[in-house]
This record gives sequence, structure tokens and C-alpha cells, in this order.
Amino acid sequence: GEKHRAFQGGPIFTNILLADEINRATPKTQSALLEAMQERSVTVGTTTHKLSPPFFVLATQNPLEMEGTYPLPEAQLDRFFYKLKITYPEPHHMHEIMDRTTRREEPEASMVLDRDQILVMRDTARSVPIARSVQDYAIRLTLATHPDTPHAHPMAQRYARFGASPRGTQTLVIGGKVNALLNGRVHVSCEDIRAFMLPALRHRVLLNFEGEAERVDTDTILEAIMKDTPEPSE
Repeated sequence: GEKHRAFQGGPIFTNILLADEINRATPKTQSALLEAMQERSVTVGTTTHKLSPPFFVLATQNPLEMEGTYPLPEAQLDRFFYKLKITYPEPHHMHEIMDRTTRREEPEASMVLDRDQILVMRDTARSVPIARSVQDYAIRLTLATHPDTPHAHPMAQRYARFGASPRGTQTLVIGGKVNALLNGRVHVSCEDIRAFMLPALRHRVLLNFEGEAERVDTDTILEAIMKDTPEPSE
């Protein structure tokens, strides 16, 4: 009989993708992941395959000083909504890890949300209203990270090579909406915006030579911007 080739989707065809130690992946693999994150699709040969929503990428990375790591391209860093800093577990967290992983019985995972519920939650968060003045506050925070503009904060002028992109402001606003809902409110405050400032922008502010040489933490720049940027007047 006649043989036909059938496409079989790999691990990326999922709703939640965990990319462990992403900066150990080769640049070619990183480029393929960027396409998936940017276009919500994967190209194989001349055929493009769409990814089903929702599509989330959770990634871990090693310190760049470690051997065999490849720095993530700026475009790919910008595709991640948030960057979280994970510190070493506290003793009570270590106890929980030991309890879950060293017993004879295997831990069982149970479903708490399905795909449709996640999509509804996403749409609900995006529908939370935000006042023009609060949105302006988020924009001013972002513009203050740009070293070569009239809005630049002195810390950004001294240590930043590039500031956060418009996507950074988008994630600030979306994070603010989520934070408002989590706190039982249906409007976004400046406090909600500040709550997401560090995770939303820390990977989008790139240091210049002086910042790299002095090992400046981008969080330090962002905290100074939050401190010195006034809230809108009533």
C-alpha cells in the first residue's frame, strides 16, 4: 500500500509547558520556543500548526555564570510576562518537600481547574476597569526606565542600556487587574500596579556596562523609580 507521513505533535502541543533550565537550550531551540510564544504556533517544514489556547510557558533558568548556559535573547525575555526570583526554601517548606517526596506512597495530582475555567478567569481579569489616571501611572513608571528620554529616572540614566518595552506596561496593567480581583476589588489602584512592578519589569530593563560592572540589580533601579514617581492627584 501507499505510505503517508502523519504529523505527531510533541510536548509543546499542550496548555502549560514547563521549560526547565531554559538557558541550557541551544539558540535554535530557544528560537523555536520564541515562535510558539509569539505566534502561538509551530512551523514544521512548510506547515504551520496552531497551538490550542490557553498556552502558558513556565521556565526556569540557571545563573549565567554556570558553564553551558546561553543568555536568552532580548526578544524572548520580553515574551515572558513575569520573572520571579526563587530563593532557597524556608525550613517549613523543606519539611513539606521531604514529606511529599520521601514517603513510600506516590503523591497523587488531582484536577482543580479545567481549560475552559482558565479561559473564563483570564477574560474576567481583563474585564476589570482601570482609571485613566492609574493607567497613566503605569505608563510613567515604565517610561522612567528608559535612559535616553526626558522621563528617565537618574538610576536608569546611569545604569540602564534599554528600558522596558510597551509589553512591560501591558503586563503591569494586567497584573494590577489580577491583584485587584485577588483583594476583592473591581477597580485597579496604584498599589495594585506597584505590586507587580518588580516581576513585570525586572527582566525588561537591560543594564549598561557600568551597571554590569557594578553588579547593579535591576530591582534596585525599579524600587527607586517606584519611590520617586508620584501617584496621580485626586
